[in-house]
Amino acid sequence: MTRITVINPNTSGALTNTITAAAQAVSSADVTVTGVNPTVGVPSVESHAEETIAAVGVLDLVRARQADTDAYVIACFGDTGVHAAREVATCPVVGMTEAALQTACLVAHRFVVITMPPRTIAHSARVIRELGLEHRCTVVAVDVPVADLMGGSSHLLDAFTEAARAAMATDGAEAVVLGCAGLADLVAPMSRVLDVPVVDGVAAGVGIAAGLVAMGLNTSRANTFAAVELP
Repeated sequence: MTRITVINPNTSGALTNTITAAAQAVSSADVTVTGVNPTVGVPSVESHAEETIAAVGVLDLVRARQADTDAYVIACFGDTGVHAAREVATCPVVGMTEAALQTACLVAHRFVVITMPPRTIAHSARVIRELGLEHRCTVVAVDVPVADLMGGSSHLLDAFTEAARAAMATDGAEAVVLGCAGLADLVAPMSRVLDVPVVDGVAAGVGIAAGLVAMGLNTSRANTFAAVELP
C-alpha cells in the first residue's frame, strides 16, 4: 500500500477535507491518501508574505509525517515550500503546480492556467518560468479569494469557463489547468462544456507521486537537494 500525504499549506481544515476527498477519488485501490494542514500559520496563501509563513508549516508537517509517508503532495498553486521540503523529506515531494503543468504538456501544445485571485498570477508564473514553459501557456485569474472554495467550487463554473473560452480564442489554449487547490468540482463540467482536457493539480500530483513510488524513484541527493538536517 502506497501512503501519500497531501499537505494543504494553509490552516483551513475545511479546504483540506475538500482537497483530500478529491485526491482519494482519483487514487487507485492500493493508494491511501491522508490530508493535513498546519495548525498555526495563515488561512490562505494569496501573497508572498503568506507563502513564506506557510512554507514553514509545510516543513513542520513533512518532518512530523516522515514515518507514515511514502510521498508528499504539496497542495498550493505556486508549490509553496516544495524545494525546501525536498531537502528535508526522505521520500518524493511533488508540487501540484509542477504536476499540473507537466501533465498539461502531455495532452496539449498550448494551455491556460486559471488561478485566483489576480495577485497570485506571479506565483504561477514563477513555476512556469522555472520549467521553461512560457512559450506553451498563459496565466489568467478569476478575481475571487481562496476562501470562496471552503464549501466547494461549483459556484465558480461560469467564471472559470468564461476565462477559459477567452484564452482559447485569443491565445490558442487547447487545455485548462486549474490554478488553485480545491477546484476539482470544476473538472468534469468544464471538460464537458469546453471539450478540452481540464487538469486538477492535486489529482495530477497524487498520480505522479504514486508513480514515483512505484518506480522506486526519490529526490536526487547529488547536489541541489542534498539532505538537510534542521534543528
